Amino acid sequence: MIHLTNITKQHGNRVLFKSAAFQILPGSRTGLVGPNGAGKSTIFRLITGEEALDSGEISCAKRTVIGYFSQDTGEMAGRSALAEVVATSEATVALGEQITTMEQQMCEPMSDDEMAQLLERYGNVQQEFEHRGGYDLESRAKAVLTGLGIGPEDYDRPVESFSGGWKMRISLARILTLNPDVLLLDEPTNHLDVESIIWLENWLSEEYKGALVMTSHDRDFMNRLVSRIVEVGNGTITSYGGNYEFYLREREIRRDQLIASHRRQQEMLAKEEGFIARFAARASHAAQVQSRVKKLEKIERIELPPVQKMVRFEFAEPPRSGDDVVAINALGKTWISDDGHEKPVFSGITGMVRRGNKIAVVGVNGAGKSTFLKTLAGQTEPTAGAVTIGANVFPGYFSQHSMELLAPKKTVFETVQDALPQQTIGVLRNLCAAFLFQGDDVDKRVDKLSGGEKSRLVLATILGRPLNLLILDEPTNHLDIQSRDVLLDALQGFTGTVLLVSHDRHFLRSLVNRVFEIDHGAMSAYEGDYEYYLGKTG
Repeated sequence: MIHLTNITKQHGNRVLFKSAAFQILPGSRTGLVGPNGAGKSTIFRLITGEEALDSGEISCAKRTVIGYFSQDTGEMAGRSALAEVVATSEATVALGEQITTMEQQMCEPMSDDEMAQLLERYGNVQQEFEHRGGYDLESRAKAVLTGLGIGPEDYDRPVESFSGGWKMRISLARILTLNPDVLLLDEPTNHLDVESIIWLENWLSEEYKGALVMTSHDRDFMNRLVSRIVEVGNGTITSYGGNYEFYLREREIRRDQLIASHRRQQEMLAKEEGFIARFAARASHAAQVQSRVKKLEKIERIELPPVQKMVRFEFAEPPRSGDDVVAINALGKTWISDDGHEKPVFSGITGMVRRGNKIAVVGVNGAGKSTFLKTLAGQTEPTAGAVTIGANVFPGYFSQHSMELLAPKKTVFETVQDALPQQTIGVLRNLCAAFLFQGDDVDKRVDKLSGGEKSRLVLATILGRPLNLLILDEPTNHLDIQSRDVLLDALQGFTGTVLLVSHDRHFLRSLVNRVFEIDHGAMSAYEGDYEYYLGKTG
């Protein structure tokens, strides 16, 4: 369907890939992986023609429809949410208009030859219209919007009235409704809650029949959808047959084999070079020396790709808190809207957070999870009831708003040093390295950091402090899989208490031992891990 042959692309002095190749076959499901900046999004833009190759060729079957979802939503204004989604399929709409026009023409008198030509054109257009799903375009748009959390009551809302995260959902709905032959998805689960992610998983696996190529920071999402991994990195593109977990195992096996081959080659080279050095001056061995020199010149040297070193920061033991960390008594919260109306979020919530608990706070989008955490953290006052923090409890709070509080002109190292003024330079550098700020990265200014880097920086300043209660609202947002693994490793080793909201199911499954579910303003506690909660609630 789409063939990328001997492709080379360079950004400035950095070669992303050279003489690389892979194919996108009909119905295939491919996960695109690699470190940030390796060129994953560049591959999408090359396929869509937004960027040009330096060399090589990208060939695509005729009439192939390509849909590309990126994190750039573009301008949205002047339409309702539903109209915005339908408008993306303008080619399909135009085909429908052609069908209507031709049907009207058929009612008019014309010669047999003209009618034959019209019928042939009509058949071709109708076939293309059907191929693009034109007959159920609007119903499909409604189903997709609803699946992504935008229900019938919001179909007619102007797109400009939606926040950035919800506009991202509308943008994703546009591409899914297009129902293309090839679907390119760049981080589709960003800004989605668990319910929407599960709906998208089911839609892609059951409804969508075309070829899929995607990047995702959600390990579960990737594992459940893809049957091939294409890794972009170290100047090349490498394919692995299997899902993400298979890729992780196979990559280690291949690396071990490469290291063994490299070692054997180095031993052979040392032996040959030793012979050349020993007998180079002897006329009696001149032929043998020349033969071995030519042999070495022809050998393709094995190069080991660089490996990003993972530094595990040994967190200091937090001060021991009392057994009762947070007591929640008849807690209620009501927001007052701009027009003065009261909007109840939750009420009558009672419960206890005990020392050592690692609690996931779950619930559908808009249930009040973030407000609940904000109330526990003292970031907003409750409308009713009380939150009582236990003896010797030192809380730390993270939310997406935390990133806005960073000083833009300060460097990564200065930010960490300000948060932990008593620590030595060595300890601070180890903390930075543990959160993937290595080498010159510690001298980057905050205003030059990506969203993921800012998240890691804030988390480093929180986790490096002597806190024994962590309240974390979506700490995995903006983080790639490697960064999520770093955070997960840190929290698994943390001996204090954790409450968190996250839509990463692998993260929750690997960490929590209790679940608080907020539903219709009330809270239910599940005394077990995330799998136990899923089993109880379905």
